[in-house]
Amino acid sequence: MTQTTAHSEPVVEEFRPHRRWFQRPDVLTPLILTSVGFALLIGAVSVPANYRTEMDAPPGDVSFDWMFFFHMVPLMVQGVLVLAKATVLGFTVAIVLGFAMALGRRTKLRWVSWPSALVIEFIRSTPLLVQLFFWQALFRSVEGISLTPVEILTLGLGIHYATYCSEAYRAGINSVDKGQWEAATALNLGPVTKWTRVIIPQAVPNVLPALGNYLVAAFKDAPLGVAVNVHGLLFFADQVRAETFRATEPYLLAGVGFLLVSLPAAWLVRQLEKRISYERV
Repeated sequence: MTQTTAHSEPVVEEFRPHRRWFQRPDVLTPLILTSVGFALLIGAVSVPANYRTEMDAPPGDVSFDWMFFFHMVPLMVQGVLVLAKATVLGFTVAIVLGFAMALGRRTKLRWVSWPSALVIEFIRSTPLLVQLFFWQALFRSVEGISLTPVEILTLGLGIHYATYCSEAYRAGINSVDKGQWEAATALNLGPVTKWTRVIIPQAVPNVLPALGNYLVAAFKDAPLGVAVNVHGLLFFADQVRAETFRATEPYLLAGVGFLLVSLPAAWLVRQLEKRISYERV
């Protein structure tokens, strides 16, 4: 491209090819660093057997005790890490399984699309708590398969939110302009090339906000794991209340723990959404 002025020679501007969001370092670098951080978190977190505090609030005093509140912060952090580990692993299952469900529901083969739709609607229409009890009873009855409570929670979250992710994927795929599909067919692109180079790069920016909301929702649903004996954040609050007969401080601290994870996670999703602008090929 050239530009001319009345008193200067033509200026040749350097051509810079446009790079899609999955080729840009400002997008890939935070994603890689975040993935590495989650991997380190998953490997380092261990599930505590109990949450026992060495400090008791003054007997007979029902007023809020700040010293007791701050003394429990390390215990709260342990509970948050347990839930974060289950949520990250479960949502990893959800985004992969959800994409497979979306493809199964979109196929023209009725013997695939109808069962896929039935499974998706059935799981979405039943509570996560009931599903956790079902998975726990199922694996207890199967010989040779033994899952820990955290693994059951991970499986339950993954399958439950895979159905929600599948609908988000389906909406994002359907939002791709019909002309893009026709152009890929006219260029004789193979299925893998068409999906990886044309459809998915355009569908992801539309799907990302919904996936971010589901990630935060999954973390807020993770405390239901206490029903299958997951020693997470709600288990911490229940145990401290049972031992000290004080409910205000532990449950308020549990709420603070949720905010410490949910708010930064929502902010990170918004930042990623800003970097991944909607693109047409």
